[in-house]
This record gives sequence, structure tokens and C-alpha cells, in this order.
Amino acid sequence: MDNLFSAFITFLTLFLFGLTILKIGVQQLSYNRMKTLLKKYTSSPMKGFVIGVLATGILQSSSTTMVLTVTLTGAGILSFSSSIGIILGANLGTTVTGELLSLSNVWLMWLLLMTGTVLLFAHKQKFFAAGCILFGLGTIFTALFGFENLAQPIQETPAFQHYIDNIRDSSLFSILFGTLITAVIQSSSAFTGILMSFMNEGILPLSTAIIMLLGANIGTCVTALLASIRGGIEGKRAALAHVWVNITGVICFIPFISTFSEFVMHLSEIPGRQLAHAAVLFNGAISFLFLPFVQPFARFIIWMYPVRNRTEK
Repeated sequence: MDNLFSAFITFLTLFLFGLTILKIGVQQLSYNRMKTLLKKYTSSPMKGFVIGVLATGILQSSSTTMVLTVTLTGAGILSFSSSIGIILGANLGTTVTGELLSLSNVWLMWLLLMTGTVLLFAHKQKFFAAGCILFGLGTIFTALFGFENLAQPIQETPAFQHYIDNIRDSSLFSILFGTLITAVIQSSSAFTGILMSFMNEGILPLSTAIIMLLGANIGTCVTALLASIRGGIEGKRAALAHVWVNITGVICFIPFISTFSEFVMHLSEIPGRQLAHAAVLFNGAISFLFLPFVQPFARFIIWMYPVRNRTEK
């Protein structure tokens, strides 16, 4: 059991390392450009939504987009209503990572690792950044294959069997587990990758994985909340709006998990890819449901979290 736990932590560390290298690459290519886009082209919630999707899809990190959004909103550069549009877009844009993870295979892993390694020695920044992106993806795929190899031995342990029995019987437990793990490791992408690996080995049913993924949506709010601590009231409102959006989305979807799972099963025969598609559909549906009501929602958040003293402005 200790060996399995050590191996699991090793592959999780490898996954997070690959994700960090990937982020370094995309941020070198586009971070400043994304910051400029967030400043200049978010005059309305709809524009903010589009920019949120693009920024998160390119940066491969909803947390990065959210930290930027909270910071710029707290500084008065972005309006609060525009920040809500970006939040909705970031939730949808982050599903790009899941779709990329669902494409993993051995030959692609080696191709990415070898090409990325060569480009890492390039002197030009563009080639180095491309090398980071490719090497990071290759490392992530390596970790995913590691999780898949661990899935069977882990499944045979009594503790895991007991845990699986519990989460199948309790949606609340599954949501809390997804929330807690994502908050601790600070990466919904890593948690999604683990779920996809276990699903591909037939250990987790789709409905349970989707519920845990809903919990991950809540857990990913922690990064923005931490970023808002030292900011102004508008930044805090943006972070809290993120929490409200994700919790509301989870509450709305829970009653329809069985029907939703059956529908998603028809979209792909590969279990991990089913989960990736489910994330796109869930986040897309919630985003488009919220978009028409951004202004009333913004007023609700302002009413819930008013300015209590001058230092908060």
C-alpha cells in the first residue's frame, strides 16, 4: 500500500510538473498579450466571456485567468460585470485541457517528449516556449499512463474498494472529495486527468466521475479567493462571484446526473473522452445560462457583499 501511495504521489508530481512547464511555455508566448486583451476588449459581459474562453484556452489555466481577472478588477481596470463574463468564459475555456488529455497515446507521448527536448535547447524564445509546451504535454501524458498502470493495483486494495462503495452511494461525498482534492493540489486539470485514467481502466463509472468533476469546479475557486485577499472589494466580489457561479451550476446539474451521463455515453466509446465531453457540456451550459443575467447577478453579488469601510474601496 505504501509503495502504491508513493507511486501515486510521484505521478501526481510529474503531472503538476508537466502542467507547470506547459504554462511557462504558453505564458512566454501569450501572457502579456492575454493581459492586454483582458484590459482592452472586455467592455461588456459578452466580450468578457469570449476573451475568457480565448485566454484560458491559450494559457491552459483557468486559475491564471482568474488571478489576472481578480487583480485587474480589484485595481479598477476591469468593471465587475465584465469580470463575471470572463469568469464564465474561463470555466468553458478550461475544458480545452480535458479534451487534450483525452487524446493521449504512447506514440504521441514520445513524439512530444523528444521534439520538446530538442526545442528546449533552442536560443530563440519562440522555439524555447514551443519546446516547453511540447515537453510539458509529453510529461503530462507520461503521468496519465502512470495513473492507468496504477489503477488496477489500487482497485484491488480493500481501502479503495470501501471508498468506491461510499462514493457510489453518496453524491455529496463525491462532490466534497472532488472539491477538497482540487483545492489541495490547486489544479482541476490534474484531478480531471486522474479521473480519466481511472475511467479508462474501468474503475470509476461515468456518473460518479462527473459528480466528482462538479466538485472540482468548486475546488478550483480557491486560487481566485486567495488572490483576492489583499485586493479591493471589487476583486473580492469577482472571486466570490466565481464561487457562486460554480456552486449554482453544481446544484442545477445534480438532479440530472443520470440522464446527463447516459447522453454523454453516446458521444464517445472511450470513457476518459466521455468525461472530457461532459466537462465541455456542463461548463458551456452553465455559462450560457448565466450570460443573459450577468447584470442582475452582479447587482446580487454587490448586495450580498457591500462596502463596509473606506479601506475596502
